Amino acid sequence: MLKTTRSKALLLVSLLIMLLSACAGGTDTPPANGETTDNGESLEPAGEIVLYNWTDYMNPDILESFADETGITIIEDYFSSNEEMIAKLQGGATGYALIIPSDYAVTILKEQGLLARLDQSNLPNLKNLSDQFRNNDIDPGNEHCVPYQWGTTGVGYDSELIETPSSWAAIFEANPDSPQWERMTMLDDAREGFAAALFYLGYDINTTDETQLQEARDLLIQIKPGLAGYDSDIYEDLVASGENLVAHGWNGDFLMAQEENENVDYVIPTEGGVIYMEAVCIPLSASPEEKLAAEMFINYLLRGDIGAELSEYIYYGTPNAAAQEFLSEEYKSNPLINPPQEVLERLVFIQALGEFDAVYTRLWDEVKAAPAP
Repeated sequence: MLKTTRSKALLLVSLLIMLLSACAGGTDTPPANGETTDNGESLEPAGEIVLYNWTDYMNPDILESFADETGITIIEDYFSSNEEMIAKLQGGATGYALIIPSDYAVTILKEQGLLARLDQSNLPNLKNLSDQFRNNDIDPGNEHCVPYQWGTTGVGYDSELIETPSSWAAIFEANPDSPQWERMTMLDDAREGFAAALFYLGYDINTTDETQLQEARDLLIQIKPGLAGYDSDIYEDLVASGENLVAHGWNGDFLMAQEENENVDYVIPTEGGVIYMEAVCIPLSASPEEKLAAEMFINYLLRGDIGAELSEYIYYGTPNAAAQEFLSEEYKSNPLINPPQEVLERLVFIQALGEFDAVYTRLWDEVKAAPAP
């Protein structure tokens, strides 16, 4: 949930961890069609809808079981950053019935009137959310979105060839003699990229001080010769394959990569890392039939057994209290999914900054376009 101060964020995260240990019941099936069109005819859900999602952020078995149960097929399309997804919707893109934006992106999309209001009569499984997620700050009352998963951003690495990178210096102080030189990547994401640099410099990751941002921009340009590239899609696979040794990325991706290579590990640097929550929302451009099908799928995800199946597959934290009874002890005790308090105290949410978000985007474009020094 998006918070306006660090202390609020830390309080929330503490509550999340306590709630993750709770159990709740309820596995209502998706609601039967009961809506009507303006002329009184029964509204039928669309037989096929498109989910605009992050790469590797859905269990395909869930899409298959939902199709078996409802006859509705869900096709996935992918984006690499919130900014990419927002720009596409701002540009008038249609055809998407479901999107998975991060917390600060929800704020932006709501402010711009790009999200449909949910019909909660189609979402009886909302009761399965923990109270803190049900009443979150980015979308009070879940009027437009439903919490999907939560996670952290830090550094993944090959533990066989790299010592545990306790600091963001593993990236920003790398040199040609470092084993990770030219074998490391950063997320192709303006706010995440600047967050890493700002953490290293000791600044607020939501700063609006342009002098600090210029310093962070210069640092990001300075390290370009040591990067294999900017990547938000397959960076964890490149570490697992041994092609790269270090990557800036998201915790669940590295946990999935451990299935390929047990030497892949993940850490939150001492300076801090990002904590985020993604939500599942419906674009305003969705047709009534698409919206109904999308709400049926959201309700399906809110079932306890399905919520557990999703989180166990993608290795992110669940907002679904009803999922707890279905989750393995291995999942619930994994500190990379459910961080201990000393790590939680170093985590900060990215905030929507209104018009100033454009400054981050402009400076990130400068980083990407700058020649390697």
